[in-house]
Amino acid sequence: MSVTTAAGKADGQAPGPAAGPDDDEKERLTALGGIAALSLDALSSVAYGPEAILVVLVAAGASALKYSLPITGAIVVLLAALVISYRQVIEAFPNGGGAYAVSKTHLGTTPSLVAAASLTVDYILNAAVGVSAGVEALTAAYPALYGARVWLCLAVLALITGANLWGVAESARLFMLPTLAFIVSIFAVIIIGLARSQPVVPLDHNLPQMTDTVGLLLILKAFASGCSALTGVEAIANSVPQFRRPRVKRAQHTEVGLGLLLGLMLIGLGILIRHWNAVPQSGTTVLAQLTAGAIGHNALFYAIQIITLVLLSLAANTSFAGLPVLAGLLAHDNFLPHVFGLRADRRVFRYGVIVLAIAAALLLIAVRGNTQALVPLFAVGVFIGFTLSQTGMVRHWHLQRSNGRSWIYRAIINGVGAVLTFVVTIIELVSKFLAGAWLVAIVIPLLVLMFMAVARAYQRIGAELAIGQVPPHPVKRASLVIVPVSGMSRLTAEGISAAKSLGDDVIAVTVVFTDSDEDHAPQTAFRAEWQSWKPEVQLLTLRSAHRSIAEPIVSYLRQVEAEDKYHRLVVLIPEIQPDHWWQALLHNQRGAILGRAIRRGTRRVILCRLRYRLETVVDDATAAAARAAEPKAPEPKLDFSGRTVNLPDGRRVLLVRLGESGTPSLNHVRDQLGFLDGG
Repeated sequence: MSVTTAAGKADGQAPGPAAGPDDDEKERLTALGGIAALSLDALSSVAYGPEAILVVLVAAGASALKYSLPITGAIVVLLAALVISYRQVIEAFPNGGGAYAVSKTHLGTTPSLVAAASLTVDYILNAAVGVSAGVEALTAAYPALYGARVWLCLAVLALITGANLWGVAESARLFMLPTLAFIVSIFAVIIIGLARSQPVVPLDHNLPQMTDTVGLLLILKAFASGCSALTGVEAIANSVPQFRRPRVKRAQHTEVGLGLLLGLMLIGLGILIRHWNAVPQSGTTVLAQLTAGAIGHNALFYAIQIITLVLLSLAANTSFAGLPVLAGLLAHDNFLPHVFGLRADRRVFRYGVIVLAIAAALLLIAVRGNTQALVPLFAVGVFIGFTLSQTGMVRHWHLQRSNGRSWIYRAIINGVGAVLTFVVTIIELVSKFLAGAWLVAIVIPLLVLMFMAVARAYQRIGAELAIGQVPPHPVKRASLVIVPVSGMSRLTAEGISAAKSLGDDVIAVTVVFTDSDEDHAPQTAFRAEWQSWKPEVQLLTLRSAHRSIAEPIVSYLRQVEAEDKYHRLVVLIPEIQPDHWWQALLHNQRGAILGRAIRRGTRRVILCRLRYRLETVVDDATAAAARAAEPKAPEPKLDFSGRTVNLPDGRRVLLVRLGESGTPSLNHVRDQLGFLDGG
């Protein structure tokens, strides 16, 4: 047990008056804010999704490039099916959770944990890919920065993390301007490019050496690579509670808006690629080639590159908006530590944000900021979640079949979505397995096992604590409080006072080292001071030959445990709570050392590390000294008047009216009423 004397600000509770409903709504998202906060992953994917298709097709030569536009069209059809399906998920599950919530309700615990693990993996990968792709766009425009790409990735990740710790609505407002600038830039490139018969800057059409032939497997592999543009579509359904009222309508409008914007940009870029026969080239991106062809190499070109950099980096924000909410739901269901369910100010799941940032940073360091090393792992997990979500929704509408025949059409929509996403999941796994998807196939089951282990631990703790059951009536039992002390101080006085308030018996223990001929005068003086202080608490001296304070105290506690005289044995360690983190270095850490030794070496001892703020100790001591210096008030005198009343049986009683408030002593009352003695 750890106690602090000053009440700090708890997660989710700000000091002062409680926030009203209007204030709470201001911390939530509008539909436009939802585009900026939850859709950047999907929108920014137009910078690398079409190129991912070409990278696969170009291996089969120029003849394979004609399939890029049909593949893009198939991806847009799949996007439409997902958007329509997730509109229904939002309506059916307004509390958020997406694939996890749907699977938990209609498919069972294990499928829901598979969905949660899949989304967790994809959120972490998305954060890393978004940052690395953004930095890649920067290094394409400024090649001199290529050597510092890892540090640039970490710096961008730190900025996004800080913005999300600031608040969900605040980060959305911060990202709204670059989001609108990116959307306008992409549509400008498409419209201007399609209006030109030839690009302003001629495109390089050199193709790499052919290493493959056109076939179904190549087409499916290109389709799987292009499906990376669909990641992030589910984030809105996961975060419905983050929207302002009416939450469902706003979330549905955001989902539809995302689908329209993303579909138009993908089709537009696909047509432009076919119009100019653009092909991937080393040292630049396909989007950069299309931009240069549409507007030339001028200031606007570099502005669009910087906007693309910013938005690709901010695409990681989708993960920061989605994963902490998902982790909060898992924590609520006891599948993650409950700390992930705590909200700080501005409705931020800060622990989920921090863990996501750490995981993404480690991933970026491991691949040295190389986007292409992450792409094979990307999108596999999210399509597993898509499939489970759509399958669960089919069962949901089947259970709602009593509400007319409309459930059939809704079930068909989700059923088609389930079939399509299942096929894409198989394609993703098969086509990317050897390239790195095997790692995702291992990590997802490991996460599921971790979730189950956490749930079993909470279940065991809940059973042992009988959580939710009415306990027996509380009874007072004999207890002993032991306070380790090393000298006279205000902290010692606070510890002894707290111990006397907690237990029936209190013993203070001090340790003396006997392994040298050191002067024992300080210990003698301490005992003399203790006796003159008269705290009515025994001071027990324990001796140590190995200059260890923990060993003799633990040995003594074991001895008291063996005697089994007390039902409760408490060790109270008074400590100073530093005002600043660096001040912890100034303290000797004896409390931590002793607490660790007691936990390891005893069985039934309750450990209480009582942390005092320094100003609290000083104020309490000053107040106690002031009370001691005050002159004692004289004992109140009883001023009364009365009369004697004779009772029928011969007895007499005195009716008294008190004339002064106070509590006179019993002897004083007897003196005043002495004339009745013998009466």
